[in-house]
Amino acid sequence: MDDASRCPCLSGDVYGDCCGPLHAGAAAPTAERLMRSRYSAYVLRDVAYLAATWHPSTRPADLDIDPGTRWFRLDIVRTEKGGPFDDAGVVEFEARSTTDGEVHVQHEASRFVRDRDRRWLYRDGLVS
Repeated sequence: MDDASRCPCLSGDVYGDCCGPLHAGAAAPTAERLMRSRYSAYVLRDVAYLAATWHPSTRPADLDIDPGTRWFRLDIVRTEKGGPFDDAGVVEFEARSTTDGEVHVQHEASRFVRDRDRRWLYRDGLVS
């Protein structure tokens, strides 16, 4: 993705100032930023980034992204903790996609934790 293009996470920033640096290896400062970067990774089909930011205790052995699914909107519903000085946090979101012309909404409360290096990782989520 071009660094000057609008970021897929819909933060309002360009990719090069938003999710791009995280996808290139920078640490997310908050759980919400990690969540946004993971959403962008789904949009861009970046399986390696998704695996790298998934807690090892809950990471699936194989991760496939349906090539027929197109993610097009992310709305953050709420955040609970997950700031620069926290060790855990929750980000509740709604992500919209289309598959075979049908619109889907994924509503999830994702839990994030810090690892030993203080990097945020996705632990798990409650889908409703």
